[in-house]
Amino acid sequence: MAPRALILGNSGGIGAALQVELEKTHEIIGLSRSETGFDVTDAAAVDTQLGALEGVFDRVIVATGALEIAGSAPEKSLRDLTPQALLDQFLVNAAGPALVLRHAQRLLPKDRPAVFAVLSARVGSIGDNRLGGWYSYRAAKAAVNQLVHTAAIEIARTHREAAVVCLHPGTVATPFTAKYLGRHPSVPPAEAAANLVRVMDRVGAAQTGQFFDWSGAEVPW
Repeated sequence: MAPRALILGNSGGIGAALQVELEKTHEIIGLSRSETGFDVTDAAAVDTQLGALEGVFDRVIVATGALEIAGSAPEKSLRDLTPQALLDQFLVNAAGPALVLRHAQRLLPKDRPAVFAVLSARVGSIGDNRLGGWYSYRAAKAAVNQLVHTAAIEIARTHREAAVVCLHPGTVATPFTAKYLGRHPSVPPAEAAANLVRVMDRVGAAQTGQFFDWSGAEVPW
């Protein structure tokens, strides 16, 4: 029997590419807001759709997220910061994955290695922040990093072979980032997905609770 993978946000640029990559080796179930009504910010919708799934998954990947919400672009200055932008970013990029994490213990097998991965971003690293700006997005990604790290501690008590990790996919050329690429080097979604799968294939229980980039290098908190 092929291993199973659950991809949340499989209609987005990276999520769709991850599905294509993992279909080579895994049986896939994908959920997204546009295709199945899976709204990661709606606790009832998350509980209903995840609660209806049967069996366990060798890979659970949270590929949801947003950089610009309700027309609010990443802030260049403190003057641009608003409470609503902060709340919106936390809801989508931190609370959303946390709602999924509540189901991790039921979705992951206890008797074999498995990976629960949340797509984060290097800009959520406090230690790596040298440019400033992007207050709301940075703060939300830092928050999801903490949530994943904390959840990994609890999940390890019952799932001793599981790796619960944050992953930075690099700068990926998708509609998500199109306005912000500038001169930054980027990779197509298919390449990013292949990189992320390689990292997930390498991590194990010894790496649970950690934060890795697309190359497998650890990212500072």
